[in-house]
Amino acid sequence: MKTWKKPALIIGAIVALAVIVVISVRSNKDTVTVQTSYAVKGNIISLVTASGEIRPENYTNVLGQGIGKITDIDVTEGDVVKKGAVLLRVESIQPAADVKAQQATIESMEAGVQSAQANDTAAQADVQQSEANLEKATNDWKRGEGLYKEGLIAKSDYDTYKSAYGAAVATLAGNEARAKQAHEQLVAAQFNQAQASATEVHLRDVLDKTIYNAPIDGVVTYIPVKVGEYVVPGIQNAEGSYLLTIADMSKVNAEVMVDEADIPTVRTGQEATVVIDAYPGRTFKGHVADVGEEAILRTSGLATTQQTSANSQEARDFRVHVRLDEPPEGIRPGLSCTAKIQTAHRTEVVTIPIQSIAIRTKQELQADEEREKGGSGITLAAAKPALNSDGTVATDDVQGVFVVRNSKAIFLPVQTGISGVTDIEVTSGLQPGDVVITGSYEALRSLHSGATVKIDNSVPAITDQTTSQ
Repeated sequence: MKTWKKPALIIGAIVALAVIVVISVRSNKDTVTVQTSYAVKGNIISLVTASGEIRPENYTNVLGQGIGKITDIDVTEGDVVKKGAVLLRVESIQPAADVKAQQATIESMEAGVQSAQANDTAAQADVQQSEANLEKATNDWKRGEGLYKEGLIAKSDYDTYKSAYGAAVATLAGNEARAKQAHEQLVAAQFNQAQASATEVHLRDVLDKTIYNAPIDGVVTYIPVKVGEYVVPGIQNAEGSYLLTIADMSKVNAEVMVDEADIPTVRTGQEATVVIDAYPGRTFKGHVADVGEEAILRTSGLATTQQTSANSQEARDFRVHVRLDEPPEGIRPGLSCTAKIQTAHRTEVVTIPIQSIAIRTKQELQADEEREKGGSGITLAAAKPALNSDGTVATDDVQGVFVVRNSKAIFLPVQTGISGVTDIEVTSGLQPGDVVITGSYEALRSLHSGATVKIDNSVPAITDQTTSQ
């Protein structure tokens, strides 16, 4: 080989190697590294997750019914009580004395009523006697009048009969007046007796309210008062008004607050699972017992009808009760919990990871097509937006996924169904086995259809964020 050919071959090899390096660098520069997964056929469950606390289905707060000092508390927290059991007692000296005094008054009035009844009976008897005497005097007078006209008796005898008749009339009128008066006295006595009896009912009710009985069967869960403290009538937020709480723990709910965006899918009877913080590692089955009809303001806890500002943009939740099918023994009200409500269930459907869903505008997809054809990849915006049939502006967003075909990312529009915890149902647009791009987030955000991709599904290394001092 001639001496000049050897350096020429070396130079040519170097140039060829440089060209290969340049082409490789440019190719790698335009290649996007992505993570992928597969569209698979399987089952998917849509869940609504909400947090709240354990509450009994039936409970009652015992409130003060009058004013008085607590003398005895007959129960302690955790006691199981039956309906009617004595819970606590309030000082009853004055109410008991009032009842006794009223009873004495009623007894006195009963004697007065009996006396008035006797007078009324005697007056009625006098009236009847007067009526009989008047009848006899009337007959004697009429008979004497006939005899006098026939000349059989003297005028003095006739005048005697006439006078006796007048006296009988006057006596009857007097007795009738006295009978009416006696009857009115009897009615007044009976009225006073009834009034006194009504007063006794009121005073006895006051006395009965010094003893507080359990209104339901249940467990005493909270007693905020102590012996010696004063009870006041049940007024909201007034100290001494709230005495204790009884809860029926045979039926227990997880009362959770569901975001307004999720509430349309929640229905009565749907299955649910409940995790209670106090019982780690255990999951309890349940079902939706009822769904609230009115939104609750998240920060204030007030219903929307109670808010003062009509235009409040505050976040809203709906109260949902999930009934625990088998509550654990010893469960207590107020325990923190989280419920997962199963709102939908699909079997043997195509699913993909949720993070693989991408949104692109029609203009962006058109630009990708132009780029694939060798154009600039720039499209002009429409001069006038498209309208729906109802006159509203039509959205130009397209939902889809990027699939890998021949080392290129291809955007495919898809229709989706229900969402699970990590996966989403695809009703059209994909087939089982399709390779879909799931990340990274930065790559998906800027990825365009037709881009060359490199698959790297290795687990990324965890960077230690701590630094030595």
